Amino acid sequence: MTNSPNTPPKSGANQMWGGRFASGPDAIMTAINASIGFDKRLYAQDIAGSRAHAAMLAATGILTSSDAKAIGEGLLTVLSEIEAGNFAFSTALEDIHMNVESRLKEIIGAPAGRLHTARSRNDQVAVDFRLWVRDQCDAAISGLTALMQAFLSQAEQGADWVMPGFTHLQTAQPVTWGHHMLAYVEMLARDKSRFEDARKRMNECPLGAAALAGTSFPIDRHMTAAALGFDRPTANSLDSVSDRDFALEFLSASSICAMHLSRFAEELVIWSSAQFRFVKLSDKWTTGSSIMPQKKNPDAAELLRAKLGRILGATVALFTIMKGLALTYSKDMQEDKEQVFDAADTLMLALAAMTGMVSDMSANRDVLATSAASGFSTATDLADWLVRALNLPFRDAHHVTGTLVAMAEKKGCDLPDLSITEMQSVHDGITQEVYSVLGVENSVRSRTSYGGTSPVRVAEQVARWKTLLG
Repeated sequence: MTNSPNTPPKSGANQMWGGRFASGPDAIMTAINASIGFDKRLYAQDIAGSRAHAAMLAATGILTSSDAKAIGEGLLTVLSEIEAGNFAFSTALEDIHMNVESRLKEIIGAPAGRLHTARSRNDQVAVDFRLWVRDQCDAAISGLTALMQAFLSQAEQGADWVMPGFTHLQTAQPVTWGHHMLAYVEMLARDKSRFEDARKRMNECPLGAAALAGTSFPIDRHMTAAALGFDRPTANSLDSVSDRDFALEFLSASSICAMHLSRFAEELVIWSSAQFRFVKLSDKWTTGSSIMPQKKNPDAAELLRAKLGRILGATVALFTIMKGLALTYSKDMQEDKEQVFDAADTLMLALAAMTGMVSDMSANRDVLATSAASGFSTATDLADWLVRALNLPFRDAHHVTGTLVAMAEKKGCDLPDLSITEMQSVHDGITQEVYSVLGVENSVRSRTSYGGTSPVRVAEQVARWKTLLG
C-alpha cells in the first residue's frame, strides 16, 4: 500500500525523497550521508540563491507572484532565525537545502513546495558553494592587500638599511632591508592576482542546470545570474553540476600563498634567534618556556610555517576526490566542502596573523649592517671592478677575487682590510680605487639596474606600489 498525497510518510522516512523510499536510512547511513554538520555554513548563500530562483520563477510565470512573495519573505525569516542562533538544524534532513526548505514549509505552508520547481540539489549546491568560494576570494584579496601594505611600510622605512643577502643561507651580497621587504610584496601581488583571476573565471552561475540536463520550464538563467552577481550563466548543464574547478583553483592559489607566508615565517624564526638578532618580535607574537625563563619563542611564526601543510593537504584531498569522477554529479563531491572550509579559515587566519607580525616587528639596523659586512659579501663587487677597471674577462676576475678572499680568510680579516700591496701581489693592476667598491653601502648604491637593491630603486618601487595599492 502506498501513501496518498495527504497520508503522512512512514516513521523515519525522509519526506524530501518522496515516495520512492518507504523507510528511513539506517543510523550509520544517516551519519555518513548527512552533511548538515558542515554545509550549514552555506546558509546565507543557499537562501540568496533560493530567493533569486523564486523571483525568477515569478517573473517567467512559473510561480504566482503571491507564492513568490511568501517564499521570499519566509526565506528572510529563516535567515534571521539562523543568524540569531534560533534555528534547529536536523541531521535527518541531511543538508542545508532540506533544512531551509523544511523550515520554510513550517512558516508559509504549501507555497514552499513550489520553490524547488525547475532546479535540483545538484545545481543548488553548485551555486551555493560557488558563491561561498567567491566570497573567500574577496576575503583573500582584502587580506593580501593589507599584508602587502604592511611589507610596504617596512620597505619604505628601511629603504637604505643594509643587510646581508643570502643564497644557500650563506652570505652572498649586501642588499637593502627595503629591497628584501619588497620581494614579499611582489610574491603577494602574484597571489592576489591569482585570486582575482580565479574569481573572474568562477563568476558564472550554474543555477538552472537542474539535475544535469537543464529543465523544460521556461526559466531565465540570465536573470538569476545577474541577481546573484554573476557575469553570466554557465553554458553547459553537465559541466555546471559536475564542476569543482573553482574550488580547486581557490585551494591552489591558497597553497601558493601559504607557501609564501611559510617562507617569511621561516625567515622570522631565523632572524629573531639569538644567533641572528636581525629582528625583534613583540610579546604579542611570542611565547615563553615553561622551564627556561630566558626564552622568547616565535610560536606564531612557527605555526604559520606549518599552516601550509593543512592547506596543501586540503588541495591534494580535493584533487584526489575529483580525479576519477565520471560526469556528472556523484556523492563523492559532498566531500569537497570540509576541505575548502578548513583551508579558507586557515588562510584568513594566517594572513591576519602575518599582517600583525610584519606591522609589529622591528629590525635591528646595526646588527643588519654588521652582518652585511661579514662573509666577504662584497667579493662580487671586487670582481665586477676588475672587469670594469682592468678589462679582465669575468672568469679571470673571478679567479683573482677568489684568491684574495682566500688570503683574507687566512689572515682572519675581510677584503677591505687587505693592504694595496697584498692585493697587488695577486694582480699588479689593482689600484687604490678598488676600496671604493668594497664597502657595503657603496655596494648597494651601485646596484641601480631596474629591480636592483639600490635605495634609489627601492624608493621608486615603494612609490609605485603605494600608487597601485591606493
